[in-house]
Amino acid sequence: MEDHLIALASRIAEALERLAPPPPAPPDFAAADAFVWHPRPPRLVPVPVVARVGIELLKGIDRQLRILCENTERFAAGFPANNAVLWGARGMGKSSLVKAAHATTNNPPGRLALIEIHREDIASLPTLLGLLRASTRRFLVFCDDLSFEREDTDYKALKSILDGGIEGRPPNVLFYATSNRRHLMPRDMIENERSTAINPSEATEEKVSLSDRFGLWIGFHNCDQETFFAMVDAYAEHFRLPITHEALHAEAVEWSVTRGARSGRVAWQFIQDLAGRLGRAET
Repeated sequence: MEDHLIALASRIAEALERLAPPPPAPPDFAAADAFVWHPRPPRLVPVPVVARVGIELLKGIDRQLRILCENTERFAAGFPANNAVLWGARGMGKSSLVKAAHATTNNPPGRLALIEIHREDIASLPTLLGLLRASTRRFLVFCDDLSFEREDTDYKALKSILDGGIEGRPPNVLFYATSNRRHLMPRDMIENERSTAINPSEATEEKVSLSDRFGLWIGFHNCDQETFFAMVDAYAEHFRLPITHEALHAEAVEWSVTRGARSGRVAWQFIQDLAGRLGRAET
């Protein structure tokens, strides 16, 4: 009977092993210069072509461009660099600048890899860093539109990873984030912590200290009409649109009024519409 039970248990174990999914293959960091992180199951999906705007087309953010590109270049060259949060007005080129800085710094190709992590996957960041830590390649981890809402505790894990955890950030990894909020969380969330805490100042510091973990705060602000025209002119030249400056600016003003805003995103959307109407493809 004992031998029968042992044989039966062995068959059950073998059947369970056949049903279990195979272990994930180790990431191939040489497969591409850009990846998207998926935590379930943990894997890095290569991105052959990154959707980006050329750095020469980014207008009105010269200071921000210089600061971020210099920081990224230092990191790629093996020197100390700071994590960065790009915050401020919507549509002013925050995420476009991160991708453009990577493209400019990754020269020759293979020098620096860009990894995008989605906001909802921030809790899996320690797993991702564990994979990257073992590599000799340098990585720029990027989270677009990072922010935290009420009852959201993922920010505590992010604080520990950026600065203060026992392992710390791997020396071959830099973290960039974009957000519409300077402190990555809504003002009413901070105010609520202040009003309900036993020690209001300590509760507020707990929330605000997340942004303190970023060595660079790079602000983006709404552009004036002159800057908006510079953006439109650059995009129009890129598409080689057959239109006069006067007509171009007149239509751009009308478009911005209907959108209720002036920004790089609005300028790009206007040029996309105009290029389509004029039958011009991107060069």
